[in-house]
Amino acid sequence: MMQPNPVQHINRVFLLACAPFLGMLICLLFVSLDVKLLPWQPPAPATMTFSQETSALQNGLALAGDNAVQTKSIIQQYYDLYEKSTAEVTAMLQAAAAGALKPGVIYDSRITAKLGSPIRQASSGNIDIKLFSLNEKNYTGYALKVNLKNDKAIKLVLGNDKLGSSETTLSAANRYGAIAGVNAGGFADDRNGRRYPLDTTMINGKYLNGFFPSNNGTVFIGLNKDRKLIGGKFSSQAELDKLNPQMGSTFVPVLLKGGSKQAIPAQWQTSPARAARTVMANYKNDQLLFLVTDGYDESGNSGATLAELQDKMQQLGVVDAYNLDGGGSTTLVWGGSVINRPSDGRQRPLATHFLFFK
Repeated sequence: MMQPNPVQHINRVFLLACAPFLGMLICLLFVSLDVKLLPWQPPAPATMTFSQETSALQNGLALAGDNAVQTKSIIQQYYDLYEKSTAEVTAMLQAAAAGALKPGVIYDSRITAKLGSPIRQASSGNIDIKLFSLNEKNYTGYALKVNLKNDKAIKLVLGNDKLGSSETTLSAANRYGAIAGVNAGGFADDRNGRRYPLDTTMINGKYLNGFFPSNNGTVFIGLNKDRKLIGGKFSSQAELDKLNPQMGSTFVPVLLKGGSKQAIPAQWQTSPARAARTVMANYKNDQLLFLVTDGYDESGNSGATLAELQDKMQQLGVVDAYNLDGGGSTTLVWGGSVINRPSDGRQRPLATHFLFFK
């Protein structure tokens, strides 16, 4: 017996299911319906008298006025809330700023108290600078505490702004209009009497006469581009360049590093034992301290020893300290006058000077 084709079976089922709908569709094709649509007419406008219109307008205006008053009240409330919030936020920010500055102010007051009362001081947008006197058991001198606020506050300059030339620190300070000045690095004279900075010297981010590796304990001493004290022995220019030096000169030796005393070379312990000294140091907040001691001659019997200055620097809370040129070179200038007593009996013309500006 033959089985029905599945496709034929499905077709038959589909025709049986659709038969009623097909019949209805055929009937509709032969039947005509007459449906009439009436034209649309807009509703007749409501008629209002003049008094009614006036009253309605007045009511509308009154309602608008009430809404305006309410809106103004809400806006005023938001404005008052905003003013109050702004005042509270401002007070909070001021308190936070004062709190953030407080540790720095306390630290500065502590290190300043160790120096005593300043005998001279000046402050501006560029610099805060204070001068203190030192009266120790074996020597006298001065301390210059300097807070550099921007790059305009300090310069390292050549004598007469010329390599091979020299001038006194007072002359350089007067020529530049500086408020204060201190002698800088060592020097070497040629046969013609020209005076050149010792070894590596940098001014305005440029090496004056190239880089010189540390030799016989010589130390580069200066500031980087962030006005922070840098110093030490360097065997290559690349090694020094990593510190981003901006200015600096050379002398010897390192006195403190990280607050710890460094070994003083034997020759610097005795030749001379005592002398006028100039030391450049820093605190942990990056303020600078220049220590200048008096010496009354070049015999080695007056002034301070380097070991004594190490002790003093530790007492003052210094972090790093470096010995600059001393003896007859030691000079401290303030306000157009020499403050210390040069051990030569007169100022010595020098190759380099640190100058400070208001």
